[in-house]
Amino acid sequence: MKVLVATAIYPTADNPAWGAFVRTQVEFLKRAGIEVELLVLEGPRRKLAYLKALFDLRRRLADGSIDLVHAHYGYVGMVARTQQRVPVVVSFCGDDVLGTVNRRGGLTVGSRLAAMAGRLLSSRVDAVIVKSREMAAKLGRAGAYVIPHEVDLDVFRPVEMTRARALLGLHPYKKYLLFAGNPQIPVKRFPLAKAVAEELRKADSSVELQIACKESQQRLALLMNACDVLIFTSYQEGSPNVVKQAMACNLPIVATDVGDVSEVIGKTEGCYVCKPDADEFTERIAQVLRRRTRTNGRENIRHLAGPAVAQRIIEVYTRVLRTREARAANRAQTTFVPGK
Repeated sequence: MKVLVATAIYPTADNPAWGAFVRTQVEFLKRAGIEVELLVLEGPRRKLAYLKALFDLRRRLADGSIDLVHAHYGYVGMVARTQQRVPVVVSFCGDDVLGTVNRRGGLTVGSRLAAMAGRLLSSRVDAVIVKSREMAAKLGRAGAYVIPHEVDLDVFRPVEMTRARALLGLHPYKKYLLFAGNPQIPVKRFPLAKAVAEELRKADSSVELQIACKESQQRLALLMNACDVLIFTSYQEGSPNVVKQAMACNLPIVATDVGDVSEVIGKTEGCYVCKPDADEFTERIAQVLRRRTRTNGRENIRHLAGPAVAQRIIEVYTRVLRTREARAANRAQTTFVPGK
């Protein structure tokens, strides 16, 4: 099976975190035996990149070797669906279904329209993958596959804290809170994380907030092992990768109840789901810092390991291709006229 993976988010030298989850999935699909060809929509002007992709897509499909297109993100799915030669699977990633949060915590008008377009697209493609049950409910398409992105357990694994801190040049005795996201993106709700860190620091000067943005997966994993707790304050998410990655490193987590966070954390001791309230976050993180022990989160997310998720994706591909073949066979039988 040969799959063309189309995406507008993929790691670069300047931003190794950009679309790292897409690259991880591609690598695990390759390891599972899928032949993958990449179509990355890139360029300084996004609209021109999408226009160029219309021609690139047809050029890639011209020789007939591609069996299926897997598009990551709704806009790329629209490009992929402009052709009918091969079936299309679309992975919706989050705000392309849920909408984009503004600085007031509401949704931008443009993102509401984009989410509506995504719902329309979902009825025009051969299969849809979403990251959480909340996304599936918002999409409103029957039969959407809920498959969260995988975790590379070889990269995100427990490392002794003192060793991780030494490698990163961090202080051996400080208490580090990790905020793994871009503070400039409103949905991440950085002001809440900052306020909590400042409140904790009033009581304990050894508390320090570490911000991880645009980090490579390897460095992010080291930071997770070097820090005492992940502080996750988002307004909304699909299936946040940093929460799953922190679980894989046995890092305690204090998070808002968004996406599938409650489901991923489950009953993991040392991890907490909170209201977006500074006092509650402060109390829970203080509790973690007093205990200063790691969790057993890694054992609770093994079902999201790369090979397991890759097999679920391949099952979607297989079902789509079988359905396509069955429909083609039915059309052939319908159009056959005996005696001609």
